[in-house]
Amino acid sequence: MRALLRRRRSTDGRQPFIGRVAPVIKLVMAIRRRDDVTPEEFHRYWLEEHGPLARRLLEPLNLRRYVQTHTLDSDLNGQLAAARGTVEAFDGVAELWWDSLDDLLATVGSEDGQRANAALAEDEARFIDLDRSSLFLTEEQVIFERGG
Repeated sequence: MRALLRRRRSTDGRQPFIGRVAPVIKLVMAIRRRDDVTPEEFHRYWLEEHGPLARRLLEPLNLRRYVQTHTLDSDLNGQLAAARGTVEAFDGVAELWWDSLDDLLATVGSEDGQRANAALAEDEARFIDLDRSSLFLTEEQVIFERGG
């Protein structure tokens, strides 16, 4: 698995950095709700039931951060999709952050991490249409960040 998840390096062999912050490894899930779950119930369950479950599993998953991004109920989403020729909006995006690929690999290789992952997957099946959702690893590359 380590070979499949090897981090890209710059052409000079160093880890890629833009700005002052080391990139983190993120598991990103673009989520579509199950057809038998209303949008209101989907967002409520994800935030009020699944979110606390993920918080309880923070330690065995060795997570740095967990973020839920809930899609706004707005006609503008359809207009934006039509303007770009994209498919309809996902219902949300989840991000699970690790400090390094080694941290992620240690998590998936541990019994506690596997149990925690199984608990999350079992709960996700209650409200997420996994066949129409997408899951992938990313490495954040900050191009710019506006200061406050």
